[in-house]
Amino acid sequence: MRKRGVKSVLDVATGTGFHSVSLLEAGFETVSADGSADMLAVAFENGMKKEHILRVVHADWRWLNRDVHGEYDAIVCLGNSFTHLFSEQDRRKALAEFYAMLKHDGILVLDQRNYDAMLDNGYSSKHSFYYCGEDVKVEPAYLDDGLCRMQYDFNDGSTYYLNMYPLRKDYTRKLMSEVGFQHIETYGDFQDTYREEEPDFYIHVAEKAYRPGEYSESTNTARSYYNSTDADTFYHSVWGGEDIHVGLYKTPDEPIADASRRTVEQMASRLGLTADHKVLDLGAGFGGSARYLAKTFGCRVEALNLSEVENERNRQYTEAAGLSHLIDVTDASFESIPCADSSVDVIWSQDAFLHSGNRVKVMEEIARVLKPGGQVVFTDPMASDGVDSKALQPILDRIHLSDMGSPGFYKRELTKLGFQPGTGDGFEEHREQLATHYGRVHQETEKQEADGLGQKVSAEYLGNMKKGLQHWVEGGRAKNLTWGIFHFKLTDK
Repeated sequence: MRKRGVKSVLDVATGTGFHSVSLLEAGFETVSADGSADMLAVAFENGMKKEHILRVVHADWRWLNRDVHGEYDAIVCLGNSFTHLFSEQDRRKALAEFYAMLKHDGILVLDQRNYDAMLDNGYSSKHSFYYCGEDVKVEPAYLDDGLCRMQYDFNDGSTYYLNMYPLRKDYTRKLMSEVGFQHIETYGDFQDTYREEEPDFYIHVAEKAYRPGEYSESTNTARSYYNSTDADTFYHSVWGGEDIHVGLYKTPDEPIADASRRTVEQMASRLGLTADHKVLDLGAGFGGSARYLAKTFGCRVEALNLSEVENERNRQYTEAAGLSHLIDVTDASFESIPCADSSVDVIWSQDAFLHSGNRVKVMEEIARVLKPGGQVVFTDPMASDGVDSKALQPILDRIHLSDMGSPGFYKRELTKLGFQPGTGDGFEEHREQLATHYGRVHQETEKQEADGLGQKVSAEYLGNMKKGLQHWVEGGRAKNLTWGIFHFKLTDK
């Protein structure tokens, strides 16, 4: 908070006053709010013992602005308190109230237990930072996706229970983002680098301030992933080199690079490209498609991608191919395309839109930058139309998103924006290729792992990757997932 120049703080989960008193002693102007009048009375007494007079307010989070006045540099909601809300509507309302009470550049600091680890791996506590003391034993008496009932056993033989909602980390971050917080950092037991199962607690720091050009949370997640050394090495070594997308296979054992290049050729065959066209490749990866288009048709290509690591490799490959005069590599997100209106002839993308948390915005951006009569051609791993979202959970967990696109979604949104099918009904489905491709990548991963890939890529990354690949294969075979080529044309604006 000091780094951000915070002076005024609203403690919205005062309880017995520990955090409020600590903030006052640290020199912050502090107002203490709580939904329990009894708790506030105890907090006030505890403040007096430390020679601080607490400014206490009895308030319900859902109507915070009604009971508490003024705006604050920071709001703190600590002690795993947010988990006392069992209704999603109440959680959204509370976060919106917090947001409204912050100044334009204010921050929310909110902590929670690591319920992900408890739900997925069972309960454990390392007491690294959070500890109740020697006179109490704490453990869950009951735990499922909708309830965590914690049991507190004291040395005097007394036992107490407390019901909490087991918030998952990414779900909490998603709610914060959806009510308007622009940038959210999550620490594991105060560390910015951690393994998911390690922390006892997560601490979220959510900023209200608008940052021009700031990536969304889902985009930041994808950016961090593809910028990692493990991901860069894996995709370059295993996935096919220049092309890191789903391939069209003639045989199940065909080399990944050959099948991936066939996808590029099939997509390009629909477009009628010439040297007069400008193509914008969204999520360009290592730039294999951009170089194919520039070399084959002589067209200009802007390769837009959010991973600076991939972009640097793209620039090196492009220079080595002698195509730098036709290809520009841009660090950016397709949720906010840095191109003028009606400035592009063709939008191209391969297996990238699934990483967006706002695909409607992506489609709107595509329509904005395309010239009248312009074309969009893209592929994307998707949910099958009408599939139960529960069947997708292993995949969603892997890509850190709450949903996926579907053929019906893309057709509907493109039609709304004035697009018409360019080939057939606009979508050529190749569902079987999804399972084939991810199965082929899984095979190649195990082959290269036996040949020493583990010396270049961490064992943890490879283990998670193989598990994730298997989920994709199973989802494709069960027809919960699909994939194919979209081709649409924008009618005159």
